[in-house]
Order: sequence, then C-alpha cells, then structure tokens
Amino acid sequence: MYKKKNIRILGIDPGYAIVGFGILDYNGFEFTPVKYGAITTDAGMDFSKRLRVIHEDTELIFDKFKPDCMAIERLYFTTNQKTAIDVAQARGIIILSSAMRNIPVSEYTPLQVKQAVVGYGKAEKRQVMEMTRQILGLARVPKPDDTADALAIAICHGHTSRFG
Repeated sequence: MYKKKNIRILGIDPGYAIVGFGILDYNGFEFTPVKYGAITTDAGMDFSKRLRVIHEDTELIFDKFKPDCMAIERLYFTTNQKTAIDVAQARGIIILSSAMRNIPVSEYTPLQVKQAVVGYGKAEKRQVMEMTRQILGLARVPKPDDTADALAIAICHGHTSRFG
C-alpha cells in the first residue's frame, strides 16, 4: 500500500513583540504536533535588538526542527501603519531564514486559515482556536494566542497544499 511521505510544516504568526510558531508533521491524513511556542521580545528593547532576537531564535528553530516548508500569515493592516511596517520587518527576517535554506514559503490570509481549519471564512477566533486544539488532539488551546494562530496556519497549509 502506498504511504504518503511525512512533511514537516513550520507555521508562523509574525509579530515583533510575539512571534507564534508551530511545527507539525503531516502525512496527508493527520497532524502530529512536534513543537510549538512563541519568540518574545521586551517592549523596552531597542527595535534592532528585537529583530536580532527574532532572527536568532528563528535560526534555532530551523536548525533544530528542519522543516520542509514554512507557512506564514499574510499581513493586512488597515489602521496602524507603524505597526504594519514593524511587523513587516520582523516577517522579512523570518522569510529570509527560510529562503537561505531553500525552504518554500506559503502565505495565507486570516480568511484562508479560518476556511481551512473551521470550514467557514468568517469564523470567530475562539472557534479557530478550539478547532485547532481538536485537530491536534491537545488538552487545551496553546497560549499565547499567537502560538495557536501559528498552529492554525500550519494546519491550513497541510489542508490546502498537495504533497507527493
């Protein structure tokens, strides 16, 4: 019988105060959580140092867990342009870490993530978090929320991508 190859997906919810990450193994049928958590930086820290922390911790994640692909939330901001620019800078550093390893990057909007995880593009955040918990067989929704979001992004990638 043909067995699909496991693929290791790194899901990222980008930010500069908190970067959520979730690493899942996926065999085409089910997900197995490998590691999840958050990279955090202190509010009082110089912004360039915050970016360095994000870079260094992202590098450690790539080196230790060796993902086959990365899925990251596509940015959308309507109000605070400063926040959007700062998040975009952190996001760029994370994408560069993937690109330097020739690891493919896929981007998903929040609507796509909701659709893939819950089946409804206008689902509420708590519904996405609960469905993420159920899909992964976790006892509770991971905290902080950015971590649960990163896992949802990884699930979205598994559900919407084709692996050979």
